[in-house]
Amino acid sequence: MTVTSPAQTPAFPSKLPQVGTTIFSVMSALAQQHQAVNLGQGFPDFGCDPALIDAVTAAMQAGHNQYPPMPGMPQLREAVAAKIEALHGRQYDANAEITITAGATQAILTAILATVHAGDEVIVLDPCYDSYAPNIALAGGVIVRVPLTPISFRPDFAKIAAAITPRTRLLIINSPHNPSATIWTADEMRQLEALLAPTNVLLISDEVYEHMVFDGGQHESAARFPGLAARAFIVSSFGKTYHVTGWKVGTVAAPAALTAEFRKVHQFNVFTVNTPMQVGLATYMQSPAPYLELSAFYQRKRDLFAQGLAQTRLKLLPTTGTYFQCVDISGVTDLSESDFCQWLVREVGVAAIPLSAFYGDGFDQKVVRFCFAKQDATLLAALERLRKL
Repeated sequence: MTVTSPAQTPAFPSKLPQVGTTIFSVMSALAQQHQAVNLGQGFPDFGCDPALIDAVTAAMQAGHNQYPPMPGMPQLREAVAAKIEALHGRQYDANAEITITAGATQAILTAILATVHAGDEVIVLDPCYDSYAPNIALAGGVIVRVPLTPISFRPDFAKIAAAITPRTRLLIINSPHNPSATIWTADEMRQLEALLAPTNVLLISDEVYEHMVFDGGQHESAARFPGLAARAFIVSSFGKTYHVTGWKVGTVAAPAALTAEFRKVHQFNVFTVNTPMQVGLATYMQSPAPYLELSAFYQRKRDLFAQGLAQTRLKLLPTTGTYFQCVDISGVTDLSESDFCQWLVREVGVAAIPLSAFYGDGFDQKVVRFCFAKQDATLLAALERLRKL
C-alpha cells in the first residue's frame, strides 16, 4: 500500500514581507461595516461625461477591439503630445517619447523596473503615495526617505542634497501632492533643476493631479524645465482627469532614450492597454475644455467642503491642488491619527485617512486627509456628521 503525503503549498520567502493590507482597504471596509460616509479613498462617486462613454462605445462598435500598438494608439499619443506642448511649451515626439500605460501606478512601476538595478538608491519624499516603496523593493533598489517639512510639506533641498550619493539612481517627486494637497512652485522646480544638474540622477515626476490646481495657481510640470525634462519620466492619468479611475489608463512622457528603456519593460509587463478606451479618449481629447475646466469644478467642491469644516474644531490646512483636504486634529483629540480615523468611522460615521500611513516611519503630526471628489450630497452628508466635532 502506497502512502501519499497530504498536498502542501510550498513555502517561499516573500518579496514584500513588510506589505500587508493597505490603509485604504482597511478604512473602506470599516466604513462599509459602520455605514459611514467614505471620504477616505481617492476616487469620485459620480459618473464621467456621457460623451466619453459614447466615444468608447463607438470605438468598440467600429471594431477597435484587438491589440493596439505596444506604445499605444498613435492618435492618443499625438493628442497627449499636443496637450503637453500647448500647456507647457515642450515638444515630445508622439512616436518615440509618449507611451500609454495601464494607469499611473503601472507607469511608475515600469519606470522604476527599467532604471533601478539591485543596490541602486531611490529617493522618495515623505509623505508619499504608497506604491513607491514597494515598487523600489521589487526592483531590488534601496529606499531613501527624505521628509518634506512638517505641516507645510515643502521640499527641503538641503536634506535632498545630503541624501544624494554615487548610488542614487532616481528621485521621485509628486505635484500636485498626494496626500498633502500642496503644489511645487516654479522656484522650487528651478532649485531642483539646479540641484540635479551636476548629477546622473533620473527623475519620476508624478503629475496625476495636474489639472487640479486652485486659486489661480499654475501646475509646474517638469516638462517646463529643460534640465528636468531631459532626465524625467513625466506621469499622468486619464482616470484622475476624466473621473474614470477604474479604466486604469495613464501616460508617460520621457526623452527618447529613456522611453526606449521604459518600453523594453512595458512590453513584457502589460504589453499594451485597452484599445477602445484609447480610441475613445483620443476622440474626447479633441476638446480641451474638460481638462481646462477641471480646476474650477474641484475648487467649487473644495470650497463647499471647507466652508462646512470651518464649523467644526478641525483646523484646515491649505489645499492648493488635488481633490484632498487635510486637517489638523490636535484641537479635537489626543488620539493618534490612526486611532482617530477609526474612532471617526465608528462614532461619527465618516471615513478619513491618517497621514502617518504615507510615512515610512509612521510619523504622526495629528493630520488626517479627506477626499472631496464626491457628489455634493455626499459631502453635505459627511459635513452634517462632522459638525458633532
